[in-house]
Amino acid sequence: MAHRSIRPAALLSLVLAACAASASPPQTDAEWAARRARMVDTQIRLRGVTDERVVRAMLKVPRHLFMPEERRAYAYEDHPTPIGFGQTISQPFIVAYMTEALRLAPTDRVLEIGTGSGYQAAVLGELARDVYSMEIISELADRARTTLESLGYKNVHVRAGNGYLGWPEAAPFDKIIVTAAPDDVPKALLDQLGPNGTMIVPVGVMEQMMTVIRRTPRGLVQRETIPVLFVPMTGKPKK
Repeated sequence: MAHRSIRPAALLSLVLAACAASASPPQTDAEWAARRARMVDTQIRLRGVTDERVVRAMLKVPRHLFMPEERRAYAYEDHPTPIGFGQTISQPFIVAYMTEALRLAPTDRVLEIGTGSGYQAAVLGELARDVYSMEIISELADRARTTLESLGYKNVHVRAGNGYLGWPEAAPFDKIIVTAAPDDVPKALLDQLGPNGTMIVPVGVMEQMMTVIRRTPRGLVQRETIPVLFVPMTGKPKK
């Protein structure tokens, strides 16, 4: 895990700048598709993702189009990549892992907190009925919305706003996914999780754990899975 004195986005910028000269982006859709297939074979399947609907979504969604043009050569590499404003697009495996953990049904309504590039929202949009995605940085929300609209994702709705508050007028949600790390699980999001719903969220400050929360007839059941490193979730209301 990266040392906390160095911001993950800044560290990645240095690494990517060092190897930029040797990176060359594909020139055709077929070449991009080949990189996407290699990503799925070597990063997704080999690490245990078995849900074929998730695999097909990862094969279909053009990840490179959600990234700044100068970063697209790294779109299918096995690491997160900066997208501006101190934010990153998550490592492909993490996107697949979190998506699989939700066990999405075609009828699900999903809340995503942390739109970022819009890539995770697109993957969700391939699998669920409707996706409501919130991004606290308005410039990123606008960029993601434009990209998603250009690719025809009419079932993905993007709003600029504070993710700690969720999207109450669209609640309850069957599934909730949080792609930035709060120090504890926001109560407003738990309140917006519907009956038999599932939430996945990285939780922690110095040490973060991916956490899966299920609402059952007997109450909330919480399970920690793998250690992760996400950018902190911002916008927490003051007590």
